[in-house]
Amino acid sequence: MEAAEYLGIDVGGTGVKMGIVHPETGHISNFQSYDTATWRESNHFLERLADAIALQLFQHKHVHKVGIGLPGILTKNRKTLIEITAIPEIDGAHLISMLEKRFPDHEFFMENDANAAALGEFYFSPEKENMPEDFIFLTLGTGIGGAAIIDRKIFLGGDGNAMEPGHVPSRNGKVLERNIGKKELLQMATAMRASYKGKTVLAADGSISTTALVVAAEEGDELALAIWNEVGEMLGDMIVSLIRILDIKNIFIGGGLSASFDFILPSMEKQLNYWLTPAYLKKLSIKKALLGNDAGLLGAASLCF
Repeated sequence: MEAAEYLGIDVGGTGVKMGIVHPETGHISNFQSYDTATWRESNHFLERLADAIALQLFQHKHVHKVGIGLPGILTKNRKTLIEITAIPEIDGAHLISMLEKRFPDHEFFMENDANAAALGEFYFSPEKENMPEDFIFLTLGTGIGGAAIIDRKIFLGGDGNAMEPGHVPSRNGKVLERNIGKKELLQMATAMRASYKGKTVLAADGSISTTALVVAAEEGDELALAIWNEVGEMLGDMIVSLIRILDIKNIFIGGGLSASFDFILPSMEKQLNYWLTPAYLKKLSIKKALLGNDAGLLGAASLCF
């Protein structure tokens, strides 16, 4: 008898990814990706989601459990959406009961997307044998997400939505992700380019991309390095607070913008060295997460275990 497989779904502000996950190998089959904006424009986002699920379940009749990661805050019982910032029209939806009604022979589980990605890293990382039982997981992308795994379990906090590092106060009277989320990072890069007098490969016409920033930094471009330095400083200050409050010394950084890891690390470490005492620093470990863009989908499937 073959091992049970699960349907994992990663709902994001840009795309919705889903696939059938083998729980032992982490192999993803029948991967599908849908454009979030197109589903939103139809004014039937949840119906489009349910239709895509129906197709997967029809094609894989042995799959009976479905895990879903969503970008936002959920009720503590993980049945209802409270605030999905990237898709606000689905706020308040009773997603689990809606899906159970349409698919009565299946079980559904949902979790915040950063929590799901942290679980994905825990269960499926190429280095899972060495994964600590307590770690902080940060995702850098459209926004800044976070999760804490404590004693091998997601830390939910008092009302179920702990670990929102993107929404802590930061510089310029803004929360952190309004400074270094993807869109805001590019606005900062454009502003720094406009006032920069030195030599740089970065475009002056407002067309800088995150890929261009990473490539320029790899080539030693001083402006690109200075931009990533700003990102690392702001992240570093936030991480100091998390370490002091949660007393967790293992940090993993994932998400689309984690390609910048090598360039943000020096200024992150500078802040950590400034604020933390030797007792913390000697046990501190900051690593890049290894699953890349698959973490959210794999972690969503792991909710079914």
